[in-house]
Amino acid sequence: MVTIDGFSLFQSLRACRNQVARATAAGSDVVPPPPLAYKKWGLQEMDAIVDHSSIGVMTLSVFDQLKNASILGGYNASVKGSPPAMSQYVTVGTGPFTGFYYAVEGSSQPLLSHVAMAVASKLTSALFSAASGWLGWNKSKNEEDTAPKQKPKVEPATPLVIRFGLPDSRRHGESICLSPCNTLAGVTDDFGRVTLLDLARGIAIRMWKGYRDAQLGWLQVREERGDRDFSPTGSMPRRNALFLIIYAPRRGILEVWAMQRGPRVGAFTVGKHCRLLYAGYHLMGVNSVTSQGWQLHTQQVCLLDPSTGVLRTVNIPFHLALSDKKSEQAKDMHLMKRLTSVLKNRDLDPETLESEARSVLMEIKHPAIKKQALESLLSNKNIPASCLTNIMCALNYALKQQSAEEVDASLMQLCSSQLKLLQLYTNIQKLQSSTLSEACSENDNLEDIEKELLHVLPILQHYAEFASKPSVSFAQDLPSSPLPVQAFLSHMECGEDGEVKVIRKSETEWNQLGYFLFWDSLCGRSPNHQICDILHQAGIRPQQLLSLLLCVWLQMEKEVLQRPVETVKNLHTQLVALSCMKGTVEDSWDPQSISPWWQQVRHTCVQSHNAAAALLAALVAHHAAKASITSLADRRLQSEWEAVSLELEQWAVCVRQLEDVLVLQTLLMIPSLQGTAGGAPVQCSIKTLLEGGTGGIADTVSKWVFRQNMAPGRLNEMILQKEELKEKEEVGEKEQGKKEKEPEEKIADLLLSVCQRFPHSLSPALLFAHCCWEYVVQWNKDPEEARYLSWAVEHLKLVSSPHIQLGISTMMWSTFIVKRFSAAAFLMEKVGKAPKDRLCRRDVGMGDKAMTFFLSCCVQLLQILMEADSAVQELSAPLLSVEEVWTGASGPASIAELALEQRGVHYPLVQHHCLLASLLHAAMTFSVKVKPLSLFDSKGKNAFFRELTTIQLMPSGDMDPSVVSLRQEFLFRVLTGWVQAIDDTSTSASSSSTTLPSSGPKADWWPSLCLELGSLLQVNPDILRRHLVCELYNQGLDLRAEELTLEVEDKDVLGSQLLVLTGQRLSYSLLHSQSQTHAAMELLARLPPTLCTWLKAMDPSELRCPLVPLSQTSRLVSRLIEILPENHAQYSLALHLLEAVDVLTTEED
Repeated sequence: MVTIDGFSLFQSLRACRNQVARATAAGSDVVPPPPLAYKKWGLQEMDAIVDHSSIGVMTLSVFDQLKNASILGGYNASVKGSPPAMSQYVTVGTGPFTGFYYAVEGSSQPLLSHVAMAVASKLTSALFSAASGWLGWNKSKNEEDTAPKQKPKVEPATPLVIRFGLPDSRRHGESICLSPCNTLAGVTDDFGRVTLLDLARGIAIRMWKGYRDAQLGWLQVREERGDRDFSPTGSMPRRNALFLIIYAPRRGILEVWAMQRGPRVGAFTVGKHCRLLYAGYHLMGVNSVTSQGWQLHTQQVCLLDPSTGVLRTVNIPFHLALSDKKSEQAKDMHLMKRLTSVLKNRDLDPETLESEARSVLMEIKHPAIKKQALESLLSNKNIPASCLTNIMCALNYALKQQSAEEVDASLMQLCSSQLKLLQLYTNIQKLQSSTLSEACSENDNLEDIEKELLHVLPILQHYAEFASKPSVSFAQDLPSSPLPVQAFLSHMECGEDGEVKVIRKSETEWNQLGYFLFWDSLCGRSPNHQICDILHQAGIRPQQLLSLLLCVWLQMEKEVLQRPVETVKNLHTQLVALSCMKGTVEDSWDPQSISPWWQQVRHTCVQSHNAAAALLAALVAHHAAKASITSLADRRLQSEWEAVSLELEQWAVCVRQLEDVLVLQTLLMIPSLQGTAGGAPVQCSIKTLLEGGTGGIADTVSKWVFRQNMAPGRLNEMILQKEELKEKEEVGEKEQGKKEKEPEEKIADLLLSVCQRFPHSLSPALLFAHCCWEYVVQWNKDPEEARYLSWAVEHLKLVSSPHIQLGISTMMWSTFIVKRFSAAAFLMEKVGKAPKDRLCRRDVGMGDKAMTFFLSCCVQLLQILMEADSAVQELSAPLLSVEEVWTGASGPASIAELALEQRGVHYPLVQHHCLLASLLHAAMTFSVKVKPLSLFDSKGKNAFFRELTTIQLMPSGDMDPSVVSLRQEFLFRVLTGWVQAIDDTSTSASSSSTTLPSSGPKADWWPSLCLELGSLLQVNPDILRRHLVCELYNQGLDLRAEELTLEVEDKDVLGSQLLVLTGQRLSYSLLHSQSQTHAAMELLARLPPTLCTWLKAMDPSELRCPLVPLSQTSRLVSRLIEILPENHAQYSLALHLLEAVDVLTTEED
């Protein structure tokens, strides 16, 4: 056993740290370590040691010294004058069950040599040396390299024989746990026993059985501050109590035992797989001197449950260690437990509960415990207010009967304050239960409020229509739920000066308190003035009452809108009554400054999301403030002029803002016609709109547009057809009783009214810009919804300002588009064709169909970008402004502002990307095998996916013929794919009159796009036209081909190509058709040999539609005769074909 002194190790480690710092500063790698002192003991005369514990340094008493001398040395033994200091070690194991070892401290001869020579001959002094070999220090890398095989020096241990032990041959010790005071230890064994050892005497003083595999811990609790700190003879030292913690895993129980022979004071049922954590030691390097005054913020004992990861701490009150039954504090604690059990019993009637609680409170003597019992009684929910009032009256009377020296001041203060609050609660309940006998006389001079109510009444009715829809809520969260007296008391706090402070807790509890105090008076069921007088006399500050009044008013918005006129009058009465209290509006207030009282009302209305209730409260407060300012001006000025103040200006702005918010909130509350796609409706207030910046209003409406799933065209119609909507509204007013408006008409009317209230913030350009951004943000969240991106582009097209259009296009491209666009291009370059759905989802984050739609939107976006870049030179940038009452917006910049701050783009680079997007879109649409980036040279490749605002080196001059050939082949395949897509065998005869769709592979703009791409890719457009005409004839779409033939410039080449196609058709009809007629065979025999040979050389398998009516073939041959000049080499062949076709046509007829 090796022991290292903690203080010495701490000093050595600190010296090591200092030497390393010096070596680092000096630039040296060699650090000589300081010496480390340790002791090495060889414990003897014990069969097996499983666990041990170091008790520390101890000194025998004189009696024990003489006793040991007489036992071991006999009558003639010599004894030193002072007993030596020894280190004590206790081991557990077998043979013996517990062993006690003592090692004499210091270099002097041990005391035992004078007492027992036999023992002294076996003991030597402890070995102190530098731990260079044992810890591996003092070795540099060079030494390790030169002598790697050198073994460290192992120093022999000093033998230490057992002094005595507890012999028990059958019992095997398993663990030992030392107490914090080093006087007791707990030992577990294989018999399931826990043995308590007295280490000073070396005996077992207690044993518990039935604790197999037990885990032990100790807890030392200090006495709480109480009567001992206020003793007349001076403060007495606070006592410590020691408890043993035993955790039995097999039983799943944790027990607490008082020491040394105390009872079990606690038992807890825990899991069977927990772990008891007990450190058993303190900080290293701390001795008895340096540790004075330290407070370690650690837990002594913890229980870890690995199944749930919960760590529980064990806390034991000090009084559980008191065993004196006559102790006054112990008796009070017993009474406290009795009161707790009484309060938990719900079967007792109120009278019995009151008598039991009163008797217990009267018997408790200790002030601290009586205060604790009183707080527990006041917080119990089972006791009615009448019982609490009677108990508090009895206790208050009893305390007043005692002398001033015997009564605790804090207890007396608590009793009187709670009694005052209970009486306040009772008075409010009585006032609410009484019938309203007096009529309100303060409703005079409310004509202004009534006029304003009539003005906003239509808006309120629209708002109430959507706000009155049912919603799910819990009963306990409703403010109308009854407020128990315990909750009322928890909200109130009485000060020493008699003032009552209302404590604000959760929002729900605050609403319930306001409902309890003011709602009955707001509804007219109780007198308004009396409730204000009662609350004011109780000492509650008017500012807190105002907060409660406004809170319940805003919270009960639905109920207020059912009877707006009556509730508004009652609110006016309440507000005027509160304003007349002391500390609200002072007579010395200057009307040209802001009143803190009215500012509190405005601040509450500005933050509220209940727009209708906030508007009504603002109207009432505006009227009350105006009356107050007018009366104050009359007293001061004595003039007939109307007083103008900054306060009234603030109220005018606030009322106008609330009217705007109410109309906007009404629009936002409209449910979606096809279900809510964007979640719950947005709740707005003046504060949220101002914090949203100059674009906050447009952003809010854009989110509503997205939630309504409204198409851009429909929104454009609503915004642009204002006059028509006004006419419809006038007609609707005339026919109001005949027919109700459709839901879409209501939405259009509300949107029109919102746009009229926000003419600048919701101008068409700004609204479409925000809608575009909202849709592209939603698309980025779910790229599979390609419709979102398409509608974002459509909204962008509707933005009238090219400057805003250009900026938003640039931001959309750089923020959302270019990353996925580049991923799609690289994927197609890697695969060499249109990728499958799995690869598209892996690299681009969307399916193949969504990616095709995405590339189409990229083309449109880049085209908008080029058009806007061309138009910004002709128009000046727009000036953004907001409404006058909304100029205080302070928040992030709007989308339009950010768009105007964007740098200009490099037009050729945008065109370059648009060309690539068109190629990618075509390849995905028609599944063309192509490597798109291979269609460009190195300059073109390097310019891709760069910032559109930078100037890049673009390809110029003639392109490599091999690249041009690849481009031409790609465009050929696109045109072929389009021809195959539009083919419809059932309507091929009338295909020219068939209307093609505007999007998809059958769109009519694909040929023109390919011709435009051909001019950009240096491919001859006439070659593309000839290829398209041949493909149409090949597909049997002769009428469409005839229309395009007129646009071909090189008719000779086209005639040669069509001649071959005509020959293939005749070859199929005469030679390869399964239904060959006798007339056809005779015609074949009469044909000239050259024509017959030429027809036999034709391959009809190249035709995709060989079954073409002879009439169409005849028209084709006639067209050939017109196209080919007479000196053409194949002109005669064309004449022979015309004759053959005419003969076949005649025979069919």
